[in-house]
Amino acid sequence: MSPESNKLLLSVDLAGTFLFAVEGALIALPKNLDLLGVLVLAFSTALVGGIIRDVLIGASPPASLRDWRYATTAFAGGAIVFFLHPYIRAIPGAVILTLDAAALALFAVAGTEKALLYKMHPFIAVLLGAVTAVGGGTVRDVLLAQIPNVLRSDIYATAALAGALVMVAATRLKMRPALAAVSGGSVCFLLRIISVWQRWNLPRAFTG
Repeated sequence: MSPESNKLLLSVDLAGTFLFAVEGALIALPKNLDLLGVLVLAFSTALVGGIIRDVLIGASPPASLRDWRYATTAFAGGAIVFFLHPYIRAIPGAVILTLDAAALALFAVAGTEKALLYKMHPFIAVLLGAVTAVGGGTVRDVLLAQIPNVLRSDIYATAALAGALVMVAATRLKMRPALAAVSGGSVCFLLRIISVWQRWNLPRAFTG
């Protein structure tokens, strides 16, 4: 792994970890969980997707368990929400949506980048990028005993897949890693934001 790729992957991973930890804690608060519960949800939302990715590609033990910065970042995001929730709840929904889309894009890019670095087939790298982006949120919803948001929401996992696909294509075209990451992340972010704005949804099964 080149120093540039290593630095890029770490920066993107930590930024996404913090944003997803904040989102997980925000979703935990209305459930009347205590501090430990909020921190567990923040950790799960932020890191489980990356852990699943690392296990699948054979990067053992997972990076988020080897490097203390990941867990610290996740717990810091959860603690900030827990102790400052009166102020954070006042943040407009549009801002929260933007942060969520940014985290989705960051993790889709980070997951895809790491899969490519481990010589995964491009198709598998795209899937692992999406798993990284939505895996933590899926586990969070399971812990809260609700249908995972990714299975019933508007364009979400699809945005992650699209961003990962663009990044893989940019990489195959020999773009610099940073430019490929920005290209894929931008597609994921914009598709997520526009889909909410335009209320796009994937087709649903007709049950009569």
